[in-house]
Amino acid sequence: MSIGKSKFTWNNLPADDNTVTINFEGESRKVPAGVTVAAALLGHDDDHICQSAAEGDKRSPYCLMGVCFECLVEIDGLLNRQACLEPVYEGMHVKRQHALVDEIK
Repeated sequence: MSIGKSKFTWNNLPADDNTVTINFEGESRKVPAGVTVAAALLGHDDDHICQSAAEGDKRSPYCLMGVCFECLVEIDGLLNRQACLEPVYEGMHVKRQHALVDEIK
């Protein structure tokens, strides 16, 4: 997702009680408190959140309601978390999940 094409961005949020800081792929990001991980990442110019297990294709959130599993990420070391269903919290560590197959190996 390109910032130029995005209708919103979290890049210039003021530091106050309505924001939290999460870590995504080793980078700190300030996001609105109460949003989901998927919304937080979509507002920060990410071209994909995970890769499909079958083909390795880049995937981003699709349904945003927990039905499609296109937004699987690793949160604080736990694999297969649906980013669209997980609310952000202060200090959360999120990583792209590169394939469900990686866990099975």
